[in-house]
Amino acid sequence: MTKYIFVTGGVVSGLGKGITASSIALLLKTRGYKVFMQKFDPYINVDPGTMNPVQHGEVFVTYDGCETDLDLGHYERFIDEELNYTSNITSGKIYSTIIEKERRGEFLGATVQMIPHVTNEIKNKVYEAGVSSGADFVITEIGGTVGDIESTVFIEALRQIQYEKGSKETFFVHTTLIPFIFGSDELKTKPTQNSVKELRNMGIRADALVCRTPIPTPKNIKEKLSLYCSVPVTNIIDSVDVQNIYDIPINYYNQKFDEIILKQFDMPLKKANLKEWTNLIDKVDHLTEEVEIALVGKYVELHDAYLSVKEALMHAGYVYNTKVHVNWIDSESLEDSSVDLKKVFKNSKGILVPGGFGSRGIDGKIKAITYARTNNIPYLGICLGMQLAVIEFARNVCGIKGASSREFDVTCKDPVIDLMADQKAIVNMGGTLRLGNYDCSIEKDTLAYKCYGERHILERHRHRYEFNNAYKEELEKKGLVFSGINEKSDLVEIVENPNLKFFIACQFHPEFKSRPTHAHPLFLNFVKAAIDNK
Repeated sequence: MTKYIFVTGGVVSGLGKGITASSIALLLKTRGYKVFMQKFDPYINVDPGTMNPVQHGEVFVTYDGCETDLDLGHYERFIDEELNYTSNITSGKIYSTIIEKERRGEFLGATVQMIPHVTNEIKNKVYEAGVSSGADFVITEIGGTVGDIESTVFIEALRQIQYEKGSKETFFVHTTLIPFIFGSDELKTKPTQNSVKELRNMGIRADALVCRTPIPTPKNIKEKLSLYCSVPVTNIIDSVDVQNIYDIPINYYNQKFDEIILKQFDMPLKKANLKEWTNLIDKVDHLTEEVEIALVGKYVELHDAYLSVKEALMHAGYVYNTKVHVNWIDSESLEDSSVDLKKVFKNSKGILVPGGFGSRGIDGKIKAITYARTNNIPYLGICLGMQLAVIEFARNVCGIKGASSREFDVTCKDPVIDLMADQKAIVNMGGTLRLGNYDCSIEKDTLAYKCYGERHILERHRHRYEFNNAYKEELEKKGLVFSGINEKSDLVEIVENPNLKFFIACQFHPEFKSRPTHAHPLFLNFVKAAIDNK
């Protein structure tokens, strides 16, 4: 029977609830248990798909095509498991489902209320995750901070679950802050006391506290927390600030956090196998080489907008004992004709153009691609970075005047400006997002085949523009190779320029499948090319 672990946050946001949840899942997995994770976000948006990345960070996409919160990327990278549609639930999804049911008459004329209708729907999502995954443990993170008006109904639903299932099937982890007051040089417990009290007032008893603190918590502080918060001293876990995020699960393991959870559930304490994780930590702590890679994007003021890309670069660097430094470049800044690209890319040994939506900063990205191509600098294009690589090649190598990108318009008389027209629009599917896993067949004797070492791959997508095959032959004559194709829809997935050291671009998002212990093949070979370019 599935057991349920809930992670809430108190005092302030940004304490690392997602990393705490991921670390718990990792430890349980290393003991041989099957784990599954989900995130409840209290915002009214149905999903983050239409949200500005500068406000909310990247949109992470699951294999089944759900646009989700970036915390799901943390989950997948830590536990190396693919999550699905049950993994990211928002208030918007809950309310939309309830309203649809009400319109269909499923409530049989009842007055639809927060309790029981909204809370029942939330509980259904928790239990559905357990059933669909078949996991031993479902670990659920609640977004926001206890006391926020937006998350109140979620907390109430969890109270009901705790009441219904009892302590042998539920475990509540409350992450909180223990601030250090300089001058008096004291750790203060009052914010945590108040946060736990707030949680208790809402009917939930915490089984464990995870205390974010700059220094290890002394015994007397833990005893005080135990007394005022009604949590055993053994169940008060330090989450000390670390340089290496991968140390956090080991810190929890050393405090027997997973043992505490298994003991409450009366489940066997299987032997933990942390060798792969400890090897990773040792590797990351002892990187001896360095390389800089330029990331040219339109949302670089918030690095979390490209979180998975950044992480994938780091993962590849680990394999080569190299710390990757990202040179964050605002693509709009390159559009000024006075900008000296030599200075901008002076120390960058590779150039990456990631995905994005909208026309802002497009010309700057194309200039960066031209610079990479003409100076034979290793290049990796992702999604929009592939589309623009093809446009740049069409303009500057093939001489196709006006080559550009736009959604397909059947009334358009000039096919040139439809270079990147949405092929799905031709079959009346224009503007539809391609989301989730799609097949790709790779041509042998290509750079893509060298990277992957196999003919057939499965990668995640998030885009609505496709390459217009009407221009394929013309670009091939000038040397561009179309090395990856979705055969079912005859859509281009990978392009490359074999006349350069390393120049490859893909329609999909390889960063979503990269793991700290298993770097993605495209990033692995791109970073290697950048290192060789030093």
